[in-house]
Amino acid sequence: MSTAGLRVAIVGGCAAGKSTLARALRARGIDAWPVAQEHSIIADLWRHQSPDVLVLLDASLEVVRSRRRDATWPRFLWELQQLRLADARAHADILICTDTLDCVQVTENVLDQLAVQTARAAERDTP
Repeated sequence: MSTAGLRVAIVGGCAAGKSTLARALRARGIDAWPVAQEHSIIADLWRHQSPDVLVLLDASLEVVRSRRRDATWPRFLWELQQLRLADARAHADILICTDTLDCVQVTENVLDQLAVQTARAAERDTP
């Protein structure tokens, strides 16, 4: 089964790689979009567009500060974002820590996991 036609929502904190991953997946024919869940008090904002797959990208505070080129980016904001991502984390189909991965590695990891999930779904649907 192909990953084409899948609807993929991507959540994560600031600078985790949501927009970059969404662009990379769209370039491969997958309907993917970043959700600004980390900025919303609506716990299940990620559900509103009915994705088939929910991807959560994690990044540590130290990595976020490095990517933002701001060593003073506030810990309390990172912690607040983690709280706002709790529902998405609990429901994520794919969870990836991006701390040590570049954008190509993140994309390949997600594509591999999507392929496994679609293959399993196809097996379940086969009589």
